[in-house]
Amino acid sequence: MSQEDYESTELPCTLEMEAIYQNSTDFILLGLITHPAFPGLIFAVVFSIFVVAVTANLVMIMLIRVDSRLHTPMYFLLSQLSIMDTVYICITVPKMLQDLLSEEKTISFLGCALQIFLYLTLIGGEFFLLGLMAYDRFVAVCNPLRYPIIMSPRVCWFMVLGSWAGGSLDGFMLTPVTMSFPYCGSREINHFFCEIPAVLKLSCTDTSLYETLMYACCVLMLLIPISFISVSYTRILITVYYMSSAEGRRKAFTTCSSHIIVVSIFYGAAFYTNVLPHSYHTPEKDKVVSAFYTILTPMLNPLIYSLRNRDVAAALRKVLRKHTFSQRLQVGHVPGKY
Repeated sequence: MSQEDYESTELPCTLEMEAIYQNSTDFILLGLITHPAFPGLIFAVVFSIFVVAVTANLVMIMLIRVDSRLHTPMYFLLSQLSIMDTVYICITVPKMLQDLLSEEKTISFLGCALQIFLYLTLIGGEFFLLGLMAYDRFVAVCNPLRYPIIMSPRVCWFMVLGSWAGGSLDGFMLTPVTMSFPYCGSREINHFFCEIPAVLKLSCTDTSLYETLMYACCVLMLLIPISFISVSYTRILITVYYMSSAEGRRKAFTTCSSHIIVVSIFYGAAFYTNVLPHSYHTPEKDKVVSAFYTILTPMLNPLIYSLRNRDVAAALRKVLRKHTFSQRLQVGHVPGKY
């Protein structure tokens, strides 16, 4: 077959595929990098981060559950944060890894809607939970004698359920409206998952009013927990300033430092995504920031809390010692050959 014949047969096939994609209800995810030169390398890096994140969060949940010293309100809330992070990273990364190995990078209309709803629920839930964790630190530092009474199991469960409810409310409000817009023409989402701004760019109607309302909703969802955090840490700083004991100051700083680092990382990325004007945004920057708080943050959170927390580190060493000791016992009791 000549080159002209090959090109003449290839062109109708390409046009036919484009027509199928345009008439289909499926979307096409272009990925973190549209045309990666080394997809295998990107897959290996993302997969490694995914494994570390899931493992670290599951270990954190297990340690808090099995070690009685960690049966406190702070660690209960931390275990819920690890649950959110585990679900959060599983919403986007498995699909991203699949697309890196597959030529078809499609996601169904229903799958895209489900991804948006879960993403909004989890990110909203983490916003509220991190804010309420700041209140927990405020009570622990400023009212240590009343801490077990104020932060009772009932109050802790109310905080957790309230965080999930607040996040799901955001998902229930924004997901149906986003998916109700007509999407005609191109079905290519310039992203590695169905993030609302990237999806709305495909709509063939004016979405500016909805984007303005969504912007106001996101700012409000940021302001509520940020207000909790600001007031709580202002009171903590005042209390620490008047402490006469250097040991008390050190303990208060150790107690709060991990939470401050996690809050700074998570809210910094959220501030860029939801608060900065559109003129500061480009598709490439948006994808990098989204990758930071959907892939890296779930991995960093448990590592920050475990590396900077003596109780968690001690619980981990205790579990490892028990596991090593049980293995030695099993080896010692292996019957000899006769």
